[in-house]
Amino acid sequence: MFTPDFHAYFMRLALREAAKAADNGEVPTGCVIIRRPESAETPLAAVRVLARAHNQTELLKDATAHAEMIALTQAAAATGDWRLTDSILYVTKEPCCMCAGAIILARVPLVVWGLSDPKRGGHSVFSILNHPGLNHRPEVQPGTLEPECRAILQGFFKERRSDLQSPE
Repeated sequence: MFTPDFHAYFMRLALREAAKAADNGEVPTGCVIIRRPESAETPLAAVRVLARAHNQTELLKDATAHAEMIALTQAAAATGDWRLTDSILYVTKEPCCMCAGAIILARVPLVVWGLSDPKRGGHSVFSILNHPGLNHRPEVQPGTLEPECRAILQGFFKERRSDLQSPE
């Protein structure tokens, strides 16, 4: 229904959030949740952004302060309902198990991510987002702006390794 350009626009907003995380020494993951437009012809400027967030686990000293978790809380506050049944969630990296579980509980119908996580992904590894025993299974769309999402993560960890190896 929605074009690749539509999804790329909102993934770029999530990438801006990921850059904020990186600037703060956090793993650069960003998330944006929008209200799903009724029509694919809806102008981008008319689409309501419900939440924008980035990882804040180090800042908040909270293992649950992932971009998706913070964004889900913001979107629930913006809509006045924990059920986000008319939304689309964009995240730069595939959600982990915790975030995938929260996405299911929030009833998000579409999850779009950039970079899959074949080692720890809540979908790729654990199939949480399409598990037949759960009451909600969102549609997933991986690979949106994958090169850009990969680059920000790889750049962050390359810099981290460089910092660890440089003498002080």
